[in-house]
Amino acid sequence: MVTHTAGENVPGAEREENLLPDSPTSQPMKILIGADTFLPDINGAAIFAARLAAGLARRGHDVHIVAPAGSRKHGTWPEVIEGETVTAHRLYSWRWYPHPWLRFAIPWRIEQNTAKILDAVKPDVVHFQSHIVTGRGLSKGAVERGIRLIGTNHFMPENLLEHTKLPHFIYKFAIRQAWAAAYRSFVRAEAVTSPTRKAADFLEKAINIHPVLAVSCGIRASDYTPSFEPRTDNTIVFVGRITGEKQLDKLTRAFALLDPALNAKLILVGHGEEEGRLRTLANQLGVGDRVTITGYVEDAELRRILTSATVFAMPSIAELQSIATMEAMASGLPIVAANAMALPHLVHHKQNGFLFEPGDIDELARRLTDILTMEQSKLDEFKRESLHIVEAHDIDRTLDIFESLYRGEKVADDMIVGDFQPRVKGAKRAALKKALRIGRTDEVEPDESVS
Repeated sequence: MVTHTAGENVPGAEREENLLPDSPTSQPMKILIGADTFLPDINGAAIFAARLAAGLARRGHDVHIVAPAGSRKHGTWPEVIEGETVTAHRLYSWRWYPHPWLRFAIPWRIEQNTAKILDAVKPDVVHFQSHIVTGRGLSKGAVERGIRLIGTNHFMPENLLEHTKLPHFIYKFAIRQAWAAAYRSFVRAEAVTSPTRKAADFLEKAINIHPVLAVSCGIRASDYTPSFEPRTDNTIVFVGRITGEKQLDKLTRAFALLDPALNAKLILVGHGEEEGRLRTLANQLGVGDRVTITGYVEDAELRRILTSATVFAMPSIAELQSIATMEAMASGLPIVAANAMALPHLVHHKQNGFLFEPGDIDELARRLTDILTMEQSKLDEFKRESLHIVEAHDIDRTLDIFESLYRGEKVADDMIVGDFQPRVKGAKRAALKKALRIGRTDEVEPDESVS
């Protein structure tokens, strides 16, 4: 069990010196990761949580996962992720029917259920990946038990609202409520992270908590194979969920504007509720025979597709990092991406690809044409730059940073902006625990802009 020393710490205020005793860096920890989406779900947050769990287990830590069950079967059992065994605590869950596959833990039982798991596991640290249900229960329980708490945000309200069936006129109110809920969970954490500096700045502004640390989701670049063989065809590839926020209708329309002489192909790797609409759109535009939607593919096939592609396209406007874009870069691909959210952190305009104004179909088509007609020597420069940029996102660096945060150590890394100091200690933690015991959080003053 971690102990904490007394001291005042208020969200948004300057951090005091870290007085927490350092643990020996070689000592294995018992780490509990909480997530609202986890394997077999296929999305950036679920994939990151799985890779984090596997990487930590590979380093000798005792890793536990708390996440909604993927079916009606729930309970505790071992699961193997990337060859590593972790303990999964799968919560009783329901289907969210506006969404094609999402399941969620029952909100009104989450505190009771997570409390039982915390008491049984007795982790050294809790790291929640989402505040919505699982993170809410775990953050409250961890504070009550004096367990070190780390929070990571992968959440964008717009991505969730698309699957709520709420009328658009209520969106602004719903977004305010969503960020208010986020504040109530993240304010409890000693450190809060998000995958990029842009995403961290976004969260700081949304819930007025400072600092939010920028820690990349990371990938293992050595798992991917770049090719510098002269291209023999023009293949554009996208990887991700086939959903509305990815703006794939605009990519399809831009593809239809390309010069037929390029004989280009568009491969959309993934699945989702927009598959039927996109096939219909491609046929209406006369390019149905050159657009392929693969559905889910195994990792080996994904890597083969990336290696053989000419360019990777990411038209989404709601990416907090984009693991798929990093995988494409590790495969040596130039990128054409929307100039939105965190994508400019990965795509350096005219260096490893091009940025286009979100929603501008004509500009997207021009930028794709720029890549597909580029001389091989210039194309190779773009490919090498993608490989260079993605080096900073090595998964081992990410694991090093989180291990330090789990031990309460200061983080000194060029991916972190500003010094790390524990977020909630001493008097502030005591106030939180008192408030939680009586079922109130109003003693911890939230920011008025998110209330």
